[in-house]
Amino acid sequence: MTPTRPNDDGRGAGREGQKTARPERILVFIPMYNCAAQIGRVIDQLRAPEIARLIGGVLCVDNRSQDDTAEAAAAALRTLAAGERTVLRNDDNYGLGGSHKVAIAHAKAKGYDYLAVLHGDDQGAIADLMPHIEAARHRETDFLMGARFMRGSRLSGYSLLRTVANRVFNLIFSAVSGRRLYDLGSGLNLFRVAAFDSGFHHRFADDLTFNYYLILAVAAGRFRLRFFPISWREDDQVSNARLARMGGQMLRILWARVTAPTAFFAGEHRAVSRASYPSSPIAEYRDGDGAQGI
Repeated sequence: MTPTRPNDDGRGAGREGQKTARPERILVFIPMYNCAAQIGRVIDQLRAPEIARLIGGVLCVDNRSQDDTAEAAAAALRTLAAGERTVLRNDDNYGLGGSHKVAIAHAKAKGYDYLAVLHGDDQGAIADLMPHIEAARHRETDFLMGARFMRGSRLSGYSLLRTVANRVFNLIFSAVSGRRLYDLGSGLNLFRVAAFDSGFHHRFADDLTFNYYLILAVAAGRFRLRFFPISWREDDQVSNARLARMGGQMLRILWARVTAPTAFFAGEHRAVSRASYPSSPIAEYRDGDGAQGI
């Protein structure tokens, strides 16, 4: 069974069936792992007035970093003017996909309408997303996905081999999905929170392949999907992805999708099936308040 798009756009309706004028709330989700050197720069991206005014809150999710990433994020968030700011540490190593599930649950519990994903290693620039929010293009989509490999994108420090490999897999995934896919999982995206109401994402793998399961499900479902070009750089970041290993995983995922699509979308893809993804607060701030957490 493929996932389907919910009828509600997440903003409610008035007496005559019209959308209410309630301001939409956007939560910026920053997944973090061993990025103490970069996380301050990422949070600094949110200080620009034209960006801060569009943000309802910031959620940093630390996936058991072995450095002081969480503490560095808490220090940077303390002086950020952006509504609610929270740092959570996963109670176990859930992987990048598991951190996404933590953030989606948090956004739903807090009543946010959109979840903006900005990776904590400072490879992407949230400024690339802001014009699309300003122009209200996000209201016409369920998944507004940043793309490193479409016209208008800008890559810096990205090897030719990785660029070619990504473009080839984009074409293969597009052929399998029947929809043009310009990126299988960049670190800058915007999701409509209500799109996850069915919980179709829960059974996706919790590791780095979460994005591949997500894009295949979004392409197969009745979701509104749109890509936009982004800038992407690699300088002092250390990638957790290994090209050969990821290529093998992607081929296995594609084979399962092609040979047994019904089982693929309904099946369990996690190494560990979890009923929930608990996390613990490291710091919580609100505009005008001091630290509310640990």
